[in-house]
Amino acid sequence: MSPLTVAIDAMGGDHAPDVLIGGAAIARERYPQLRFVFFGDAAKVEPLIKAQPLLIDCSELVHTATQISPDEKPSVAMRRGKGTSMWLACEAVRDGKAQAAVSAGNTGALMAVAMLLLRTSPAINRPAIASFLPTVRGESVMLDLGANVGCDERNLVEFAFMGAAFARLSLGLAKPRVALLNIGTEDLKGNEAVRGAAQILRETPDLPFEFTGFVEGNGIAQGEADVIVSDGFAGNIALKTQEGTARLVSAYLAATFRRSIWSRLAYLLARPALQALRERLDPNRYNGGALLGLNGLVVKSHGGTNAVGFAAAIAIAADLALGNFTTKILDDLKRIAPATAPEAVVPAEVTVQS
Repeated sequence: MSPLTVAIDAMGGDHAPDVLIGGAAIARERYPQLRFVFFGDAAKVEPLIKAQPLLIDCSELVHTATQISPDEKPSVAMRRGKGTSMWLACEAVRDGKAQAAVSAGNTGALMAVAMLLLRTSPAINRPAIASFLPTVRGESVMLDLGANVGCDERNLVEFAFMGAAFARLSLGLAKPRVALLNIGTEDLKGNEAVRGAAQILRETPDLPFEFTGFVEGNGIAQGEADVIVSDGFAGNIALKTQEGTARLVSAYLAATFRRSIWSRLAYLLARPALQALRERLDPNRYNGGALLGLNGLVVKSHGGTNAVGFAAAIAIAADLALGNFTTKILDDLKRIAPATAPEAVVPAEVTVQS
């Protein structure tokens, strides 16, 4: 089993570096071939690594005393980020010292730094952020979740190919169902970009996925598609709406079971089922947004995640690296008509996860 090296921004996130080191140890149990290069303050990180038996013989620590702050603007991170833990992690991927990088730091800064150092892959105009969403049928992939506020039809088509490849590798789906997020399922609904992307996908022969047309917002949680494609504006709103709805349902359930002595007794009887529901909706299970479309693999973890959640983000990076994701995307995109890719524009702000 060939080793797989993952670069870790050990200083990014709300609970760094403790949670990140703990998450790496959990991930190593699942992927014994993993090796890690941690970038961070040696005085804080080294004792944590030594406290994890699974990490002692498979970890390298590169000291840096600087890090990108949570409120750093992407433009500032690009100018002043050199030498920070986030920058060095992405640089390790660029230089071939790691097959993937994982950070729980500032999302906008990570996207900017990753695009600056890795650039977009050939034949891809813009990168996109992809992550998992729980549905009644299991899990779905959704992209873009905030990297691109506005997209044209070509961008959406590329997102469809990237999302399908992501679903094949991460969810084990041979031919995922791909749909474009829209305000209706009829062919005439939606803006020009969405309708144009649908036409291109319908006319492309031998797609490596099943294009099912349009899906509305209420079809996301129903699992009507394995991959939901959208621009970053609508995608981010859909993601945050689903997260808020999950919290609303949890609050309603808690209030209902506190209403009377009888409802409290009912809670005792229902507690095992409620615990299963809580675990099913635990955001840490779905933690990790992959920055797809770059010349290298970078995964963004939620800044407030726990060790289990950070391990999930590392697992996404490992699955994509083991599946040779970047090469497969380029092979898939040969199926569509070539288009001149404009120079990549680093987004001013990215809002999906912090």
